[in-house]
Amino acid sequence: MSVKAGTKLDSNILIIGGGPVGATLALALQAKGIPLTILEAREKAASHQDQRALALSYGSRLILERLGVWPELETHATAIEKIHISQRGSFGRTLLKAEEEGQPALGYVLPYGALSAALDRALDRFPQVQMINNAEATFIEPGIDHASHHATVAFKQAGAEKTMRSQLAILADGGRSLGDIRGMQRETKDYGHDALVTKVQCELPHYNIAYERFTPAGPIALLPNGERDFSLVWTGKSEAIGDLLQLEDGQFLASLHRHFGDRLGRFLQVGKRMRFPLRLAYLNPVTAPHLVVIGNAAQTMHPVAGQGFNVGLRDAWTLADMIEETPSPAWGEAAMLHRYQQARRTDTRGGIFFTDFLVNVFSNEIAGLSALRAGGLGLLDIAGPIKRRLVGKMSFGPTG
Repeated sequence: MSVKAGTKLDSNILIIGGGPVGATLALALQAKGIPLTILEAREKAASHQDQRALALSYGSRLILERLGVWPELETHATAIEKIHISQRGSFGRTLLKAEEEGQPALGYVLPYGALSAALDRALDRFPQVQMINNAEATFIEPGIDHASHHATVAFKQAGAEKTMRSQLAILADGGRSLGDIRGMQRETKDYGHDALVTKVQCELPHYNIAYERFTPAGPIALLPNGERDFSLVWTGKSEAIGDLLQLEDGQFLASLHRHFGDRLGRFLQVGKRMRFPLRLAYLNPVTAPHLVVIGNAAQTMHPVAGQGFNVGLRDAWTLADMIEETPSPAWGEAAMLHRYQQARRTDTRGGIFFTDFLVNVFSNEIAGLSALRAGGLGLLDIAGPIKRRLVGKMSFGPTG
């Protein structure tokens, strides 16, 4: 099946969402010479000062290198050379080391704004990219087999309602909900937990070590971010996180020290504290006729293993390859969409299962389970092949 003769399309490729996942897809398509349009809800450069921390896997760094933007980003990135995984109240622990896996780093911590700015500057060099800012998508209608061979996207811009038709629409805006999309079912699981996110300074240097500390209340992650700072992700029950937000800075730092321990000395300073609810959500399927959903719009995971954003970048990279390999008249048709779903199924399902498993196993106090967890962490630390497999999966997804 091909595009219906006489159908006038506004864009053959339309990306909804110009954040890092959508921009990565657009830049990968420019390397293949494919013109496209991006609808972005924010003003141009609105996100360039955003200091939220992103955890990039080593595999994501390689994607950004291939796109030519990593040299600009490297000065903003803090390498994670080791990951220390432990459980509060036990001696079991695992230490993952980049040097043992033949990698310069296990991952990197990077400001969201730095990545967004680098990708936007790279896209500005390509005249085949039409960027439409201040365009908030409000509705997406997939194609209908044997009737219409395009997707229709409605959006608001400057108070006016507009529509665009595209042979292949890609929803990459994970931060906004458009409600139900015909042919797609969203499965959700609320953890009843929130994440508190902020930046803290410690008494001792981080030596490029990231920490994942499991406690009965929920995991605490400290990611090196800058010379002496850490990005903190502290998860727990919504009420408990709400209480932490109400503490004065000194009280908060003392509470963090009690939960984390003495490994980094005292916690000296804390930045602005923010919270967001945690849930598992995924679309089934992630495609409809002439429509593909990628990144957090397709699957939202618990941040315990830092997988969500990296899975989204791999969505973008795989889809760009799929578009290049498919003759343009067949973009968005059933055969192409089936190949994309098959190519991404193992990675997305694996990421969802892994993060959900960690939350379920490490965030409860069933009698006897604490000792089993401690023993498991200790065994993992001496099981070289299993550690290598774990690092490979975290770095590269199913090909690791």
